[in-house]
Amino acid sequence: MIKKIQIDDTIYEAKTDFRTAIRCNEIATDNTIGDYERVLGIICTMFGPEAINNTNHQEKLLKWALKYLSCGKEINDKHEQPDMDFTEDMSYIEASFMSDFHIDLEKEEMDWEKFNKLINGLSNSDIGNCCVLNRIRNLRNFDLSQIEDPKRRQEIAEAKERVALKKYKREYNLTKEEEESMERLNKILGW
Repeated sequence: MIKKIQIDDTIYEAKTDFRTAIRCNEIATDNTIGDYERVLGIICTMFGPEAINNTNHQEKLLKWALKYLSCGKEINDKHEQPDMDFTEDMSYIEASFMSDFHIDLEKEEMDWEKFNKLINGLSNSDIGNCCVLNRIRNLRNFDLSQIEDPKRRQEIAEAKERVALKKYKREYNLTKEEEESMERLNKILGW
């Protein structure tokens, strides 16, 4: 999937396959690299290594890439915890595309815009009659305060923990006193 874009008198070929977009997303969210390296990484991934040589075009290339990668939608600067990660959840995404659309993503060539439309069109239902990806997302978003039964609440909390996104999972190293305090609090709350 290639789209040609022109900046001044130079034509660039943008790779618009969903795999390229997912790789750009990985670069954009990689906290181990600096902001400038992210910019160069996205430009290089999407337009090829020759695109980073023309420093006069980098800003316009990045702007085009970000608009394309966000599917023309306003980019939300709020740091809300997402309920899906394209890399971590790829097996769920592949299974959902296969069950809902009979599309094998390992063999499919698809641009990012179509991929996003299909992600948004995956089956979903509050009663659980939906694809595996949306069952996982619904569980991640489930509000535990809706459950009154302490045992059931604990079961759901444990299930949420099992499917939590690794990059957003909190690691807790509690002292013995903190663990005892948490146990007392759980007893008081009836958990």
